[in-house]
Amino acid sequence: MVSRVKLRAEVDDRLGGRWTSLRGGRREWLWSRPDPARAGAVPGDGFVDAGGLEECLPTVRGTPDHGDVWSRPWRRTGDGESTVAGDDFALRRRIAHHDGAVTADYLLRARPGYRFVWAAHALLDLSPRARLLAPDGTPTRLYPDVLPQAAGPGTAGAGPAPAEPEARPTGPEPWVTGAWPDPAGIPLDRFGPDDGSAVGAVLLDCPEVRVADGLDTLTLRLDCPGQPRSTALWRNLGGWPAGTPYRSTGVEPMLGAVFDLATAGPDDAAVVPPTGVLGWRLTISAHRTTGGDHP
Repeated sequence: MVSRVKLRAEVDDRLGGRWTSLRGGRREWLWSRPDPARAGAVPGDGFVDAGGLEECLPTVRGTPDHGDVWSRPWRRTGDGESTVAGDDFALRRRIAHHDGAVTADYLLRARPGYRFVWAAHALLDLSPRARLLAPDGTPTRLYPDVLPQAAGPGTAGAGPAPAEPEARPTGPEPWVTGAWPDPAGIPLDRFGPDDGSAVGAVLLDCPEVRVADGLDTLTLRLDCPGQPRSTALWRNLGGWPAGTPYRSTGVEPMLGAVFDLATAGPDDAAVVPPTGVLGWRLTISAHRTTGGDHP
């Protein structure tokens, strides 16, 4: 039997509009990593990874690092509503709770033709058994940041094994393209134990995914007609950063098709229409299975 779990979100407008909690059924879905540098971050600083869900706009990677809104204080303007402004845009977000699900409605104001990438950079607290469920065959761009370890006991933490040639970018783009769930022969649907790897990926034209972990399932859906909708994956199993690695796993609904706006082709970024206003909705819901685990 599958039943809906009532979710509740909490945010910190002062610290970049960061989502600090996504909780339901006695489970906290968001992973956190307290870092005192987070409180002092200002626009232009390198990203401080404190976990939670960060709003990334107008890029994720590149400049500014993780975008221009995570490091700015947001202004509360109503019940569940807050705003933030950059040099060339203004963003409004309204978070509400409906029938157990969390919805976040966004409204971006910028000049017509403004190109951007947005991501709900959600770092999730997942067990090694967790899986990311998306349609088989979904075109996927793989960014092999630190490639997986060679198979065999005792290899975790020893440094990445040499990659298969097809897992290395050979053209000007920093990614290779393959089919979900194992683009370039690297299975990405299972998070697994720490193995010293770190990979990023973007699942193209994939507006909805599910994360299954034990009895619980989290569903993330992005709605924005006429714009490229993707899901980004960050699977860091102790491979990043160099010298002081830790485990962090992100599932990130995205407008756009690349991490770095500077690498976006004509169809790889969202575009503000002639009205100068673009809206979109993120919906997050959770369910629990009773009487058995996920297969």
